[in-house]
Amino acid sequence: MTDIQAFPMPRTCPLNPPEQLGRLRAEQPITRVRLWDGTTPWLVTRYDDVRAVLADPRFSADPTRPGYPARSPAGKRRTGGVSFLQMDDPEHARYRRMLIGEFTMRRMERLRPLVVETIDGLLSAMAAGPRPVDLVEAFALPAPSMVICRLLGVPYADHAFFQQHSRTMLDTRADPDDAAGARRALARYLHELVVAKQADPSDDLIGRLIEHHGRTGELTTRQMVAMAILLLVAGHETTANMIALGTLTLLQHPEQARRLRDGEPAYVRGTVEELLRLLTITHTGRRRTAVEDVDLRGTVIRAGEGVIAAADAANRDPEVFADPDCLSPERPANHHVAFGFGVHQCLGQQLARLELQVAYPALLRRFPRMKLATDIAQLRFRDEMPVYGVDTLPITW
Repeated sequence: MTDIQAFPMPRTCPLNPPEQLGRLRAEQPITRVRLWDGTTPWLVTRYDDVRAVLADPRFSADPTRPGYPARSPAGKRRTGGVSFLQMDDPEHARYRRMLIGEFTMRRMERLRPLVVETIDGLLSAMAAGPRPVDLVEAFALPAPSMVICRLLGVPYADHAFFQQHSRTMLDTRADPDDAAGARRALARYLHELVVAKQADPSDDLIGRLIEHHGRTGELTTRQMVAMAILLLVAGHETTANMIALGTLTLLQHPEQARRLRDGEPAYVRGTVEELLRLLTITHTGRRRTAVEDVDLRGTVIRAGEGVIAAADAANRDPEVFADPDCLSPERPANHHVAFGFGVHQCLGQQLARLELQVAYPALLRRFPRMKLATDIAQLRFRDEMPVYGVDTLPITW
């Protein structure tokens, strides 16, 4: 088994998946790969196969099962427990039902004025400040952080604290003790917040969880804290990275950026979907373990074997997407899997779409002459994180 390739694989272009993923998709679409700990789970790279894995209850999302392909030593230790997104039905469905009403398209549309106000305020501050400016620090990170804080009822004044600890939790290079300590620190912070809201009810997502599910005994305080950690971390890390990487991509595509700046709604929606497909920032795959033997297109995956569904490879599958490496905002039927697929599909996808649909055109309208203030080769990308991004993005105009 010495010819088994290491995973994740290095990129040659920071805005494209590793070239080797494309070769595997064409030649060995279901194959073994070697992880950091020497284990050899299956890697699935074709679109139809990725969707099949993610929709099949015989593949478990529970990282406590033997054979689960952990991303790092910290993930393998799992001292902080798991979120409900890493549970299987019916337990997963029970938690998800408590939140699904908070993230409907209709409820997200009611947040639009808040999102517009937040983004306009940040852009005005950028315009009044010095140049060049780091787009990540000035805009991409604070915009979704402010929104998710308002939605949850978390004080944005504490954003530096939770951003620091969420980065440590997600960093695959982090010492397991440091990662566990970061989660404990976030848990203590949010526990105090939940207890305060139990005593003084608030009209926000955490307050509604307390009212509708905490007071009934459906959720313990600890369970509400775990849900709040998940929503807080996911709610700013993912969209922040998409804003920065999407902007960098648009700077390489001036014609699409010009049309996006004009703000025609269908073109804006199409551009956001294309950027989600092309960038697929959950770039280390969605992890599963087979709970029984499964025949996946002629390959038998045995019970207890790990599987990695490579959404970034699936989203560039030429059998599904014509000219898959091209940014085509008018692409019909863009059924990408950037938000996953099946019962674990991203709960907050409508919020992410709203934020991106507002952020990109507003940024391009405010700064129509925006350009990189450094060479792209000087940028540092977040290869070590399960959510791909760029550390800093210096821009000027």
